[in-house]
Amino acid sequence: MRLPLEIIKATRQKVGEDFIIMFRLSMLDLVEKGSSFDEVVTLAKALEKAGVTIINSGIGWHEARIPTISTQVPRAAFVPITEEIRKHVNIPIVCVNRINTPEVAEDILQKQKADLISMARPLLADPDFVKKAQNNQSQAINTCIACNQACLDHVFVGKQASCLVNPYACNESVMQPKLATDKKSIAVIGAGPAGCTAAIELAKRGHQVDLYEASAKVGGQFKLSAKTPGKEEFSEALRYFEYQLNANEVNVKLNTKVNAADLKSLNYDEIVIASGVMPRIPKIDGIDHPMVINYMQLLNGEVAAGKKVAVIGAGGIGFDVSVFLVFAGKKIGENTEDYYHEWGVDVTLAHRGGLTKPHEPVPEAEVYLLQRKDERLGKRLGKTTGWIHRTTLKHQKVKMLSGVSYDKIDDAGLHITLKGEKKLLDVDQVVICAGQESDRSLYNSLIDQGIKNVHIIGGAHVAAEVDAKRAIKEATELALTL
Repeated sequence: MRLPLEIIKATRQKVGEDFIIMFRLSMLDLVEKGSSFDEVVTLAKALEKAGVTIINSGIGWHEARIPTISTQVPRAAFVPITEEIRKHVNIPIVCVNRINTPEVAEDILQKQKADLISMARPLLADPDFVKKAQNNQSQAINTCIACNQACLDHVFVGKQASCLVNPYACNESVMQPKLATDKKSIAVIGAGPAGCTAAIELAKRGHQVDLYEASAKVGGQFKLSAKTPGKEEFSEALRYFEYQLNANEVNVKLNTKVNAADLKSLNYDEIVIASGVMPRIPKIDGIDHPMVINYMQLLNGEVAAGKKVAVIGAGGIGFDVSVFLVFAGKKIGENTEDYYHEWGVDVTLAHRGGLTKPHEPVPEAEVYLLQRKDERLGKRLGKTTGWIHRTTLKHQKVKMLSGVSYDKIDDAGLHITLKGEKKLLDVDQVVICAGQESDRSLYNSLIDQGIKNVHIIGGAHVAAEVDAKRAIKEATELALTL
């Protein structure tokens, strides 16, 4: 530990006694042969003696194959190690990782488990986080859902960082909302991420907005995401949509399906179509067999999950459905003990590096995850989270097969050809996750009738990969132009 101590001593000598020096100390390496508890404490004490003002917590090396910040990680999962190290030093300790609400942060501080809280992504999601917390307006905070899709995933491929739930982040100079000089009546059709965002941003600018949704609740595909084990945080986005729709006086019309004639008769100045997507159904002999369902039917609870299931399609939704099946819909992103057991995390640091043997999982279903392309499954998933999804399914003994041809479905199960060999998967259910198709029927009808000022956004515009990041940004950009 000579190097860090010499750096601290030299720095302190240069900056003087009244300058704050913060040192980020790796408390849980989460790699084999990582630091022991005694070694971490010894270094922490030596850092204090050398002149460090504050110790920040480092959790996991970049090389660690354990998720530490993604949405699957429960909130405040690493507080115990910070709390323990705090007992051995007399300088402030900073707690980090998966702290995304004022309530979680305040609980840590009130119980004296840490002295300070460090946040990064939550301030991308809502730059007014601190002000809102100070004013007791936590319900108005746009909560970070720890998806990484527009922040870390962008950084790791050399793109500009932003935020899925807040596309203004890092775009403040080019996306500048202003009150509209010409206040309009605007209809938004579809209350998924794109539709909700468009309605909220339009209303903020002073327009009169009616938001039509055919179902009983706003959220669209996000409602399905929130039901996926490990993606419970997505419900925060739904909460925020509902809060902002109400706060900005958007006239939300649930359980209301409208057609072109309805919209024409109401004489809106602008119409925004955000009608989303429909599951794409591939052409397979026996595709209408009773055992075949689509992912929406499963995640919406319209059909009970099977016990031996083939999932056709290994994009993001195919992975989500597989996770849903093996965990039987259990909420895994909210239980720290389950997380520690699944990944072999020892937050007491009784084992070197904070690693212990993961518990042997007992999956609730036997699952085959299949794709036509002969390439690694999940290749197009997020840079910082794809490996987590693959590892989770591997833990749960999901059989992942690529280069599959689908021959037929019958009472015996799913017949496939794999690398030239005919096989029968003896399953009791087949879930179709083979992509989506844009629902453009209303848009096309409006255009056919010659109605002007019609716009289309989100999945209704482009269905590929059902990209909420693109949909929310697209909706925001449109709202700034009307």
